[in-house]
Amino acid sequence: MNARHDLSTHDTTRIDDTRIGAVRPLLTPALLEERLPTPDAAQDLVETSRAAISRVLHGQDDRLIVVVGPCSIHDHDQALEYARHLKAEADRLADELLVVMRVYFEKPRTTVGWKGYINDPHLDGSFAINDGLEMARRLLLDLLALGLPVGTEFLDLLSPQFISDLVSWGAIGARTTESQSHRQLASGLSCPVGFKNGTDGGVKVAADAIVAARAQHAFMGMTKMGQAAVFETRGNDDCHVILRGGKLPNYAPADVAAACAMLQGAGLREQVMIDVSHANSSKQHQRQIDVAHEVAGQVAAGDARIVGVMIESHLYEGRQDIVPGQPLTRGVSVTDACISLAQTVPVLDGLALAVRARRQARG
Repeated sequence: MNARHDLSTHDTTRIDDTRIGAVRPLLTPALLEERLPTPDAAQDLVETSRAAISRVLHGQDDRLIVVVGPCSIHDHDQALEYARHLKAEADRLADELLVVMRVYFEKPRTTVGWKGYINDPHLDGSFAINDGLEMARRLLLDLLALGLPVGTEFLDLLSPQFISDLVSWGAIGARTTESQSHRQLASGLSCPVGFKNGTDGGVKVAADAIVAARAQHAFMGMTKMGQAAVFETRGNDDCHVILRGGKLPNYAPADVAAACAMLQGAGLREQVMIDVSHANSSKQHQRQIDVAHEVAGQVAAGDARIVGVMIESHLYEGRQDIVPGQPLTRGVSVTDACISLAQTVPVLDGLALAVRARRQARG
């Protein structure tokens, strides 16, 4: 029989999806938003905080953006407890600091490991992603109800459709800053975005990412109704570099100057946010306190190129492993080690003092 008239099913199982173990249904962003809609007060907070961050990036507000919070979220109630304390500090220091709570749901892994609250919300290898998406959105709404803007890392290319409407500031990590797909994503995000320097410390990849994200792009994605579509973006002019260290730390005055010179050469704003964790603290969580103190000194001396700081902080300091059958210690990170909330408050005070000094230094 002629092949074109053969109505039997063509068997492609020998060559298609040979390494897929299962395919499970995924709820759509539209269904999740219908289940967990955004109140007017939350919309207002997201809109006003995004605009405030943008004003800092464009030199219209001399406050310091401080993205502070757990390395990763793994418990709803503990995140809310942390947020209540942070909100009090954010209000107290609002004249000097624009505080955004770090609420990271997705964790990039160097090899393998727990991939975060969305991917495995029950921390048991069940990968209940639909649960994770709902739990993540519910937490963001609860945090916004406290009056606290949130920031997160955008790692997966589809998950932003489920939560990005609630995010005031986003980050693209060191492992994905060079990714064309993430640069395209950033070009269409509604919030300001920070690009981290590469894992080797190279800043050029972040500068290139900003140039790319400011441009218009067309790419394939998923709509809120769960359909494949081509997205055409307008470009994002609220992007900046995050210095997080590499083979060596890169938060010193010479490092800031070198990064800003590169940005100037690319026709970009001379400004950086400094992550006091990761390679800048040599992955020693208590070193964040010393690094933040040194960065505060640069700010106090009048350096307006430093527009923000990132800090990894939890209810209690340190980290712990997820061990099946073993209860977790409350308020301690399950990914990178963090400083405690009690250690964080003096760091915030020091940064606020530095902003006041910078204002005086600049007249």
